[in-house]
Amino acid sequence: MRISVSSDMDEPVARALLAELRGRGHEVRVHGALNPGSDARWAFCSEAAARDVADGTADQAVVCCWTGTGASIAANKVPGVRAALCTDAYTADGARRWNDANVLALGLRLTSEPLLKEILDAWFAPVTGQDEEERRNVERLARLDGARPAGG
Repeated sequence: MRISVSSDMDEPVARALLAELRGRGHEVRVHGALNPGSDARWAFCSEAAARDVADGTADQAVVCCWTGTGASIAANKVPGVRAALCTDAYTADGARRWNDANVLALGLRLTSEPLLKEILDAWFAPVTGQDEEERRNVERLARLDGARPAGG
């Protein structure tokens, strides 16, 4: 899978994220502080990663900032993106299962490496088909931002 990653800070958990994704066999595209010469401001690098999903350059993205809130807000401004700030594996599972989220937002401050692995396990676990109500909810989101759903 092609995963676009952004981080506004070069933190150990951000570096662990890249290593973990690559170790799982994903093709990783990097924006922000972990890519020398890239704009590391959270609004800019999060938007860049989210646009990769919206335009099909990436299948999904992971956006990071100190709390994760700014990264998730910036990503959600891109039409077709459904970013979810996940602080635990249960939330990551629900975001994929019920919300068809295509961008994972993480806070660098509170995400430890063991927690990161749990969140990624849940995020990338096979997701069973959504029921009709959940499909209608996701379709509604696409109508709200005027875009077709991006990624999956």
